[in-house]
Amino acid sequence: MAVSAPVRALDLASLSNKDTVAGLKEALVKGSQVAVNRLGIENGFMNDGRVKIPLPESLARAESLMRSVGMGKYADELVLRMNRAAEAAVPEAKALLVNSIKQMSVQDAKGILTGGDDAATRYFRRTTTEPMSQIFLPIVKKAMEKVKFADKYNEFAEHGVRFGLVKAEDANLEKYITRRALDGLYLVIAEEEKKIRADPMGSASSIISKVFGVLKK
Repeated sequence: MAVSAPVRALDLASLSNKDTVAGLKEALVKGSQVAVNRLGIENGFMNDGRVKIPLPESLARAESLMRSVGMGKYADELVLRMNRAAEAAVPEAKALLVNSIKQMSVQDAKGILTGGDDAATRYFRRTTTEPMSQIFLPIVKKAMEKVKFADKYNEFAEHGVRFGLVKAEDANLEKYITRRALDGLYLVIAEEEKKIRADPMGSASSIISKVFGVLKK
């Protein structure tokens, strides 16, 4: 049964600021850790079709050509290396996500609680995308060092951008991988957020159940 806005506001008001922030922070730590642990392992990206990182769009034709002449193994190897790079980078996200949660204000917390199924994920995107990109990129570069094609791609893509053949955001392979790794991480965090909102009583934590349970009434 739908709950009117005034009734929901009254229920939220009955929670102390301390309860609200504590419940939300605990839920976000739980959800973000599940996401990091799921993706930051071998095949975390590679075996999940929702987050698996494909070759950049600009390489689609080249990939088709390679496969048509029996060179598909090279395309497969590049895709594997790209996803392994993302899997290597993701574990570094845990500390940044937890730090972002710690810095959350009461106003942030209440806004997230009433902001829709992906409000917390949007908060993470806003507060962690830039610092995580800075940490992920060197890890991705190191993981791609042995892939000589990466340098060739960057050289080709730089020229391709000038002629409108390559999107500017895809002009650097390591940055492309970093961006797609973050997209995958936020996607899984959003899924965990929805699970907690849908079934707060299923959480092992009483404070999570208390805070999110208000929104389920």
